[in-house]
Parts: sequence; C-alpha cells; structure tokens
Amino acid sequence: MLDLLDRPLRDLRISVTDRCNLRCRYCMPREVYGAGHVFLPRSELLSFEEIARLARVLAAQGVDKLRLTGGEPLLRRDLERLVAMLAEIDGINDVALTTNGLLLAGKARALADAGLSRVTVSLDALEDETLHEISDAPISAARVLEGINAAVDAGLHPVKVNMVVRRGVNEECVIAMAEHFRHRPQTLRFIEYMDVGSTNGWTDAEVVPAAEVVVRIAARWPLEPLAPARDGEVASRYRYLDGGGEIGLIHSVSAPFCAACNRARLSADGKLFTCLFARRGHDLRALLRGGASDLDLAERTHAIWGARSDRYSAERAIRELPSAAAADGAPAGEQPLKVEMSYIGG
Repeated sequence: MLDLLDRPLRDLRISVTDRCNLRCRYCMPREVYGAGHVFLPRSELLSFEEIARLARVLAAQGVDKLRLTGGEPLLRRDLERLVAMLAEIDGINDVALTTNGLLLAGKARALADAGLSRVTVSLDALEDETLHEISDAPISAARVLEGINAAVDAGLHPVKVNMVVRRGVNEECVIAMAEHFRHRPQTLRFIEYMDVGSTNGWTDAEVVPAAEVVVRIAARWPLEPLAPARDGEVASRYRYLDGGGEIGLIHSVSAPFCAACNRARLSADGKLFTCLFARRGHDLRALLRGGASDLDLAERTHAIWGARSDRYSAERAIRELPSAAAADGAPAGEQPLKVEMSYIGG
C-alpha cells in the first residue's frame, strides 16, 4: 500500500490500553488524568483476537513490524498471549514493545519466550528527584534499570532507552545518561519534546534540538554519524569514536522525517490513525464487530492509507497559522485538538 506521497505502510503501532501507572507531565498530566478521569471500559478495548486479526490483514498488505504501546502496555493482563499470537503471523518479522519499565523485570522472560523481538524503555533521568518531577510519581531509576537488565538477560535485543529532553527540566541530565549507557548493550536515544496532544502545555521554548544534544555529548566523547540501519528509520545514529557504542537522536521538531514515515497507529478501542499528531481516527472496531470479512477490512485499510497525506511535523509552522486552524474546522486563531499520546500510543 502507498499513500498519496508514495509512502508504504510497513510499521503498525498497537495501543493495548489507555491506562498508565505514571503521570508524566509531557504525556498524562495529573490535572487532566487525575482520580476522576474515566478510562476506556474493558468492553471497548479490542480483544487479543481482534488485534491479531487486524494485524494479519495488514501483514498481507505489507506491514512487517508491530509495536505494542499504551498507555503502559504491561498493565494489560496476559500480554504475552497477544505477543505469541502476533509473532506467528506470516509476514511479521518484528514484534516490539515500548514500556516505562516499571513492570518489566517480572515480565521480560515471559515476553521473550512468547516471541517478543525487542523492547524500548522510557527513562528520562537517572536522578530520582528529577524522575519524580517528570513522572509526577514516586518512582526510582533503579527499578527501571532492573527492568532494562532483565530484558537484556532475557535475550531481547536490542534494548533501546528513550529519553525525552526538555529545556529547564532534564537537559542537564544528558551527559549523565550518556555516560551510564556507554559500553553497555543498550542504545540510548534522545527525543525532542513534541507537541503531541493538547494537554501537555507544549511550547517550542522547551525543545532542546537534537543538534545541541550531539554537540554536548561530542564535546565529552567524540562522535561520528552512522548510516540508517533500515528504510524509514526515525533516529539519526552516531557512534562513539572510542568504541563506547552508539546513540540515537529523534528530531521530529527540528528536522522532521515525515517524508519517510511508514507508520500507522491502532488505538486500544480500534481506531486507525495515520499520524502521531492526528485529530481523528478511523473506526475499525465497528467493522470487526459488525460482521466484516477480511476482504472488507483489507479494502477499508487500503482506502484509509491510500488517502493519507499527513506531514504534520514538516508543516508545523504553517499549521500554527490561524488560516490553517480554520481550514481544519477550528475557529480562526485556535488550534484544533490533537489526539493524546496516552490514547494513540507513542
């Protein structure tokens, strides 16, 4: 399948829950997702069988990578059963997971045995005080690191560690993070703070450009760029000249990679989104539960992807103009609401 900009669909990100055990300020701020917030009832979540069916339909159309996300996906009971179902689908070469790592130590072995290929863990600092500020929860880096080590021991490879860098919050932690993960089997990736959703109060003043992160690290340990490992890779890669491993930079704000984006996202309640910054999704659950055949599902997903022209990050400056907002159905001078990352998956 090709979209209107000739981009194929290769990568499907599957959110299995909208719940999370943290309240990170850039994703699920507690003032919005507090005690009174109503999450999706279980009956509205896609079952594992429904998820696997959609994955089979999309695999037949060219999808070869799946990633389980959330919310926090390890909150979904018996997730290893879904992993096993997905790993058996013809054409799927890679089943990955993104997690905050808090439950990973107790789950890594079962997930690996079920067929999980690799895991990405979110960790924004090594200092507990900074982690508390970011996550708005009393977590410790030691617990997350325990999960990372368990994933390595279970044979999940590569293990990637994602750090969202925010100006005035954790930018001073960059060197400490780089130092910790040098000469280790994990790959550390630095992510620019993005304007996903509409509740995190994003401003561009809080963005630390990827190029600045590279300069900071290279001043301590010289780096050289690496070629992309595969088509559609979103991270720019650098290796330490002294053999200390490599790092990645994900620069959706300062250097968008929309032209090569080959990802779609499936929400926990069965809506297909063609961009992380989308405002609306396409309901596939109604088809699944309404008696649609696999051919019906294939035709619908083919039509959705074929009509895709999303390039939000590349057009970010234009979209902030009042005329662009008005064209999206919002009153002039107002930005239309975007889907939240905790719902769509990162």
